[in-house]
Amino acid sequence: MMDLPTRLEPVLAGLGYELVLLERAGRGLIRILIDKPDGIGVEDCVTVSNHLTHLFTVENIDYDRLEVSSPGLDRPLVKPQDYVRFAGNPVTLKLRVPMDNRRRLVGELVGLEGEEVKLIVDGKEVSVDLRNVDVARLKPTV
Repeated sequence: MMDLPTRLEPVLAGLGYELVLLERAGRGLIRILIDKPDGIGVEDCVTVSNHLTHLFTVENIDYDRLEVSSPGLDRPLVKPQDYVRFAGNPVTLKLRVPMDNRRRLVGELVGLEGEEVKLIVDGKEVSVDLRNVDVARLKPTV
């Protein structure tokens, strides 16, 4: 059986949306973050929720609750191409293994070179192995 994110990506793309993140949480909750170039509104969430509710019923996907929302201003960077797309933006990285006694890095995203995330932290370019990134999020500017 194909995993759920792989199954949903083309379905959402067909509706004009990008699957940002899919989480299965406790008590049968499926949480889905979607995006599109001009942003996400409540109507988009309703459209996707209705479509996926029908799809999950037809495909017999077990769940109790479905949440569909936008990724927000602190959008998570999940796929390698996200690091390219959001280059030039401020980001926060939480690392699996600390670098220089730091588990959290805040800086400007330069991009992705191979498997290395490049960012400017305190005026210096830093490289982080993509596999060492636990959570990466855009850092909203005020």
